[in-house]
Amino acid sequence: MDQKRLLAAIAISIGILLAFDLWKRETTPAPETSPAAAVTEPASPVTATPGVSTPAVLPSSPGSAESAQAAATSRPAPERLRIESPRISGSVNLRGARLDDVVLKDYRDTVDPLSPNVRLLAPREEQQPYFAQWGWSSGDGRTRVPDADTDWTAQGGPLSPSTPVTLSWDNGQGQVFQIVLTLDANFMVQADQRVVNNGTEAASVLPWVRIRRETTPHVAGFYILHEGFVGVLGGRLHETTYKTAKSDGGERRGVALEQETSGGWAGFTDKYWLTAINPVDPAQPMRATWRHVVEGGQDRWQVDFATPAPQSVAPGATAHVGTRVFAGAKEVRLLDGYRDNLGITDFDKAVDFGMFYFLTKPFFYALDWLFHHIGNFGIAILIFTVALKALFFPLASKAYKSMARMKLLAPKMTEIKERYKDEPGKAQQEMMALYKTEKVNPASGCLPILIQIPVFFALYKVLFVTIEMRHAPFFGWIRDLSAPDPTNLFTLFGLIPWDAPAMLHMPVWAIIMGLTMFFQQKLNPAPPDPIQAKIFTWMPVIFTFMLASFPAGLVIYWSWNNLLSIGQQAYISRHELQARATAKKLAKVKR
Repeated sequence: MDQKRLLAAIAISIGILLAFDLWKRETTPAPETSPAAAVTEPASPVTATPGVSTPAVLPSSPGSAESAQAAATSRPAPERLRIESPRISGSVNLRGARLDDVVLKDYRDTVDPLSPNVRLLAPREEQQPYFAQWGWSSGDGRTRVPDADTDWTAQGGPLSPSTPVTLSWDNGQGQVFQIVLTLDANFMVQADQRVVNNGTEAASVLPWVRIRRETTPHVAGFYILHEGFVGVLGGRLHETTYKTAKSDGGERRGVALEQETSGGWAGFTDKYWLTAINPVDPAQPMRATWRHVVEGGQDRWQVDFATPAPQSVAPGATAHVGTRVFAGAKEVRLLDGYRDNLGITDFDKAVDFGMFYFLTKPFFYALDWLFHHIGNFGIAILIFTVALKALFFPLASKAYKSMARMKLLAPKMTEIKERYKDEPGKAQQEMMALYKTEKVNPASGCLPILIQIPVFFALYKVLFVTIEMRHAPFFGWIRDLSAPDPTNLFTLFGLIPWDAPAMLHMPVWAIIMGLTMFFQQKLNPAPPDPIQAKIFTWMPVIFTFMLASFPAGLVIYWSWNNLLSIGQQAYISRHELQARATAKKLAKVKR
């Protein structure tokens, strides 16, 4: 096997992947959003069942948006139940029992400490409505159930980790509907939906909970990051993008996925945020549905859970079902805790660790452990890289020794190629004989690169998808390791007031990475083939431009890894030269 051809193939393959990532970022358009001040109420959150009426909601006939707006203006503003928690603030809309106002206290929009806190859920009156809602459908066609315009009465409040609140509504037929809300110290809201039948006849109802997005959110568009519908149903992870859901839903009347499951969870995932629902009882059978509908020319997205069949509530009896709504940041250890303590199957997979999950998650834990002992994720990355180098030192040492010997054999290899330039087969035989005589494996030098590929992508995932890296500073101008280095050579690092295009973004750390890659190549044996030599000469330049827009933490890792490799290769090459010089002296003495 020709070592240089294999190395070139690997390098070009990585380059293609990185180029595709860069192209994907620059060509993915941001979806358009429109004001949602006059949005019609969504359609039924559950599939129609024979003999079961759908939830009583606003009509979807022509002119319904205007009717809904007129009705809204003729009524007083809805009351709200305030939320007080160490980590979130906001309120519950008592009209329609909607959790539509959630602000995350621990996270801000930018690295500026004065920037607004991240707002995850928003009411329908705002530009990007996003909310969770609890409700019922009538199972017998005669039991009156609450609808989207129902004004609930709150008993207690505000809602806090130490203060549950009960929402109540009497249908006037003998049934009292209740939603008992509890809140933990983080981002989980639990709802116990109850129907108390004080009437003389049995009632039939179908409880449900849903999450609704009234606009299509902006997505980053990276192929390594999933954004859209996500959930674990039937013990299997399901991920569907908005584009795919729209296509699938068009073939099945808006239903992108429908599955009956016990336990599990489903919702919407953004890069760092998650809104998801799951049953309190893991054994509780539920029907999960992902929907895409178009209303007023606007895409609407919905995830809902409902019991597969209506609940029959006998006179004097109470029926209930418990569900949870998670609305918050995708913190790895927090999701792990919910998975282990609440029995939410694979809840940690809401973080898109990808195909290298077996590497990515341990890498995160290692970096997080170092961070909690050091206090800086950048330093943690440097120490972690040293640990990786030490772990693979024996293998890399063998590879670098082989490369050092190959470099010493370069003159002989060139001589063989020149001698047999018209006989490539004979030249190959002589080269193999030389390798055998000198005990050199030309393919062994590929091992460090082959090992680095999964390590690179796993660390890239950690830096890119984990919220713990978001807004994590390093030193100097690097205030966010998960974002690209903001400096730029083409603006003389801020001296020229020019907004350079993305393709001309050339930051300091990318230049450092390119230089270290160049010097590392100088320690490797030069390819005898001139075409391969040109490819390897330009590789540092190509990779410098490709990694310019990557997260700064990843570029720092690569630069530091190159420096460690340079030191390791220089040490081994010097040791190899000394060993060969000593061997020659001993040979002369024996003669």
